[in-house]
Amino acid sequence: MTTAVAKLNNDLILAGPVGSLDAYIQAVGSIPVLSKEDEQALAMRFRDDGDLDAARELVMAHLRFVVHIAKGYTGYGLPLGDLIQEGNVGLMKAVKRFDPEYGVRLVSFAVHWIRAEIHEFVLRNWRIVKVATTKAQRKLFFNLRKAKKSLAWLSHDETEAVARDLGVSPREVTEMERRLSARDAIFDPAPDADDDHTFTPAAYLPSPEADPATLVENADWTDDASERMAAALTTLDERSRDIVESRWLSDKKQTLHELADQYGVSAERIRQIEANAMKKLRLAMTA
Repeated sequence: MTTAVAKLNNDLILAGPVGSLDAYIQAVGSIPVLSKEDEQALAMRFRDDGDLDAARELVMAHLRFVVHIAKGYTGYGLPLGDLIQEGNVGLMKAVKRFDPEYGVRLVSFAVHWIRAEIHEFVLRNWRIVKVATTKAQRKLFFNLRKAKKSLAWLSHDETEAVARDLGVSPREVTEMERRLSARDAIFDPAPDADDDHTFTPAAYLPSPEADPATLVENADWTDDASERMAAALTTLDERSRDIVESRWLSDKKQTLHELADQYGVSAERIRQIEANAMKKLRLAMTA
C-alpha cells in the first residue's frame, strides 16, 4: 500500500499545472466535488481492490479543501505552496486509511491528517530553534496566536483565561508567548554589513586553536606517542617489525597475501605474526 500511495503522489505532481501557484489553485478549484454516493463507491474500490485510480479521484476531488486549510497557516511566514504540498501528503494518508463504513464524509475524516502534516511542517520550519516540543507546547503554539487579540503582551487575567481554555498552566502560556515574540538571531553577519558594532553568536564561539595550553598538550602527547611507538618497534624481531610497518605504517599498505608471497608462508601465518606483534607493541607502549 505504501508503494501505491507513493505512485499516487507522483501522479498528483505530474497532473498538476506547472509554474504558477495561482494556476494550480484555479485548476484544483475547477475539479468537481464528489457526491456522497460516488465518494463511497470510490472508497470501497480502493479499500477492497486497491484501485489506485479510485484513490487518485478521491485525492483530486479534495485538493481544494487542502488549499483552503493551508491558507489558514500563511501567517507563519512560510510559502503557501509548501503548506499545500504538506497538506496534500496528509490528504493522501487520510485516503489510505479511510473506511467508507465509518459513515462520515472523507472531508471530515481527512481534516485531522491534513492539519497534522501542516503542523509538523510549521514546527520544523518556523524557527531554527524548536519552539514547541511537548504536547502542551504544540497546543499552545497553534492556539495562542488565535487567543491574542492584539500584538501586546497578555495581561495576568488574559493569561489565566488562556491557560484555562487550553488546559495548561499560566507559566506555560507566558513561556510560549515569550518564544513566539522572540526572533532568531543571525548566526553570522551578512557579507555587506557595515555596522562595526554588530555582534552575532558566531563572534562568541572560541576558535579551536585559541588555547595555547591545549596546543602544547596535544603536541606533547603526539611526540610522546611517536617516541613510545618507535621504542616499541625495536622490541620486535625483523620479520614482525617489517610486517607491522608494511601493514600499518607504510603509505602503500600491503595485504596479507602480498606479504605471504614475500615470505613464502600462508596468509593466515602472516595474520598470526601480525596479531602477536600488535600484542607486544601494546604491552611495550603501556609499560
